[in-house]
Amino acid sequence: MKKILITGANGYIGNSIENKLNMIEGKYDVSRLDVRTDNWKNNDFSYFDVVIHVAALVHIKESAYMESEYNKINKELSIELADKAKNDGVKQFIFFSTMAIFGQVGLIGEKCTIDANTIPNPKTYYAKSKYEAEIELKKMITDNFRIAIIRPPMVYGPNCKGNFRKLESLAIKLFVFPLVDNERSMISIERLTEEIISIINKHSQGVFMPQDNEYINISTLVKKLSESNGRKILLIKIPSFCIKIVGRNKPIFNKVFGNLTYAKDFKED
Repeated sequence: MKKILITGANGYIGNSIENKLNMIEGKYDVSRLDVRTDNWKNNDFSYFDVVIHVAALVHIKESAYMESEYNKINKELSIELADKAKNDGVKQFIFFSTMAIFGQVGLIGEKCTIDANTIPNPKTYYAKSKYEAEIELKKMITDNFRIAIIRPPMVYGPNCKGNFRKLESLAIKLFVFPLVDNERSMISIERLTEEIISIINKHSQGVFMPQDNEYINISTLVKKLSESNGRKILLIKIPSFCIKIVGRNKPIFNKVFGNLTYAKDFKED
């Protein structure tokens, strides 16, 4: 039986991973670790085979005074946790990073594909803190301490928070929505948890960009979300160049209607 420690007292992804692992009877022993205070430092990690670090500062409006908080929680805390895990004899550390480390928000009417030739270029404090944590974590890898870094795109699923919740809110409120031909890499919470379990079972190491098999069209997704909430929404075909003109200097338009995908075969060693 593998002993798994998941950081975060009540996070969406952490809860989903824990629930999925607990459904597999007799194979995993799952515990949670609250890292909001320094009390976690008193814990003995030697009992655990795997630490899954999902706790992070995210979905907070960015401002200059928050930079130190992002660094403290997303970078420094991650390094401290990994260092303790390594020193206590944990064999595998799984770190949740983000697609945002590439600094891409999407392009309207143009392909925007992240692949093995794309150089990370984080733009936000959140993305920078995650990428800087990745760099330091990779230095800790040894034959006895394996590190898997996960860079998921937008996660969706029942009761999901973050950008997906914003899309769902639009679907509930609007009666009309633009029909734009775009593609986004996304991953369902079900698929993501399955990927994590596979990484645990295979004792895998490296950088992973998990995603659904098919890219998502945001207009179609909004329509499905509207219908799932018992509403009807009318999709109106609008050329990409019109959206591009209206959304000039409005980053939210690129996030919703732009193309942003991982190459289907993208995996960093």
